[in-house]
Amino acid sequence: MKYSQGLSQSFLKQYEDRTPPWGPMGYVIYKRTYARVNDEGRTEEWNETCARVCQGLVELEGKFTQDELEYLYDSMFHLRGTVSGRALWQLGTQTVRDIGGDSLQNCWHVVVNDLSAFTFTFNQLMLGGGVGFNILPEHVYELPKIEFNPPVERTDSNDCDFIVTDNREGWVELLDRVFNAFFFTGRRFFYNTKAIRPAGALIRGFGGTASGSEPLVKGMKEIVRILRTRYGQKLRPIDVMDIMNIIGKIVVAGNVRRSSEIAIGDPHDFNFLSAKDWTKHTVPEWRTMSNNSVAADRIEELLPQFWDAGYESEGEPYGLINLKNCRRFGRLIDGVDHRPDYTVEGVNPCAEITLGNKEPCNLAEIFLPNIRSVDEWRKVASVLYKSAKTISCASFSDPVTDEIVKQNHRLGIGLTGYMQAGGFRNAEGMDKVYKHLEQLDKHFSREIGVNESVKLTTMKPSGTLSLLPGVTPGMHAAVARWMFRTVRMSASHPLVDVCREHGYHVEPRLNLDGSNDHSTMVVYFPIETPKEAILAKDVDVIQELEIQKTLQTHWADNSVSATHYFNREDVPRLRQWLTDNYEDGVKTTSFLLHHGHGFAQAPYIPISEEKYREEAAKVLPITRALIREQDEDYDHMLECEGGTCPTK
Repeated sequence: MKYSQGLSQSFLKQYEDRTPPWGPMGYVIYKRTYARVNDEGRTEEWNETCARVCQGLVELEGKFTQDELEYLYDSMFHLRGTVSGRALWQLGTQTVRDIGGDSLQNCWHVVVNDLSAFTFTFNQLMLGGGVGFNILPEHVYELPKIEFNPPVERTDSNDCDFIVTDNREGWVELLDRVFNAFFFTGRRFFYNTKAIRPAGALIRGFGGTASGSEPLVKGMKEIVRILRTRYGQKLRPIDVMDIMNIIGKIVVAGNVRRSSEIAIGDPHDFNFLSAKDWTKHTVPEWRTMSNNSVAADRIEELLPQFWDAGYESEGEPYGLINLKNCRRFGRLIDGVDHRPDYTVEGVNPCAEITLGNKEPCNLAEIFLPNIRSVDEWRKVASVLYKSAKTISCASFSDPVTDEIVKQNHRLGIGLTGYMQAGGFRNAEGMDKVYKHLEQLDKHFSREIGVNESVKLTTMKPSGTLSLLPGVTPGMHAAVARWMFRTVRMSASHPLVDVCREHGYHVEPRLNLDGSNDHSTMVVYFPIETPKEAILAKDVDVIQELEIQKTLQTHWADNSVSATHYFNREDVPRLRQWLTDNYEDGVKTTSFLLHHGHGFAQAPYIPISEEKYREEAAKVLPITRALIREQDEDYDHMLECEGGTCPTK
């Protein structure tokens, strides 16, 4: 078969003057988040980004016919579907050529049964990925005992044991050397951070601005303190969680990067269950870095303490992960051991992908409201499947990762806008497209000489990507019929002035003490949700759980990311539903208490229809803007806004 070597200039020229079907804020989100600086010194336009992505897949030796590559481009351009947000940002760049598949993955999972789990997590968080980590006792207690209690200090003298280099590798090596001193050598360890660039300096390549050395030094002190308290003993799961959270805190220091983590613990570990229960004790600030879930195969395993912390009290409710179901089921409708997945040890931070140790997510997304027929749905899914399969064939820096990716070729073709796509909220369409993907994977895997994919589909929370076409995120309902959607941008970003010029309200970010932070601006976009979209007020927690189960049954063979909001009086019904459905019908799920957030400048602010009409009349939608800048925004690095899933 003849494969495409790229898109022709005559084909690309057709799209130069076309306008994609942006949502109300889609173009601004695209320019802020995914548009790279091109050779002309300006940020790309959407037609150029789509071309870069397609060319990047060809560079990875993607096996597309010319018709398929052109259809992929057209589907992305018209917002019927897209590769992952991370791949949108990275495909076709020198970073991919330099470090391979690592740069194309958004999230990972790691089992903490070896000290390399800590450095692996640090490395992937600094690359912009999120990390889930399994701290079940049977894994954690495989770690060695802390044999030594050496002095570890930062020094300004060049007569030191290690000078921390001004790059990701240097920071990760510092952590590795600290662990080495406590676990293996016992020798004093003095390190120097003079080589680290000052706070505020631009970071080339992956973007962002430097935080300086102080967050790293402070974080290392906190990690050393934990290690000292366990001298002569082994780390406990709670200690591991704290160290992982501190690593996340180092990465997000100064609010210049984001970090997303999920800790998976034992339902009988009282320390873990109470780790974020601020009603009973002071919670260290770094524990905000992770969402926490318990791994339970049966609902009867949950002790009263699980329900007390967050469901019956004001603490943070923990999520649930059924590893048994993650391993033995694909789609629920296909029954036990159809596409079994016994390498699974946990999930990514948003819990839509089941993963083995040091395995990454590999995602793509279909914008369901923009699909016109099941046949079109199948065609879009096919080219996105080939895109993700191509990425699964890339090389990875960690040999464990490279091996498990080549073994599983795990993919996650997701749907977003489900609650807005009335014509496709049925089992028949999902079953047809899924079975088509299964057959395509059999034939294509054989054609390119790799293993079939252990998993193919998912439901991710979505967020940034769903804002491009302006559809409801993932499986979730719309917040309100009319609302402001707020977006934060650096005050120096050229898009801030563009928004002002087009009539959008812009104001400084408010600090918790009520003062203004003039370094960050908040832009208010008036949004009218399409009439066909289901609203959150019309769906209660039990109905949402049933929707999640339907998607797990007929579409997602990985998992379905869903955070269900509940009221206190819903807890008995919620518990009963889990009792009836958990053992054979749930892979992952999570909950949040539904009460007024009380925050100004919230991401979604419901407004009246009259207010919407008034504000919409003041603005001119933005569909083109010449932006000349450096690649310095870091918002593209995660699909998870604010450092936690699943809000972006």
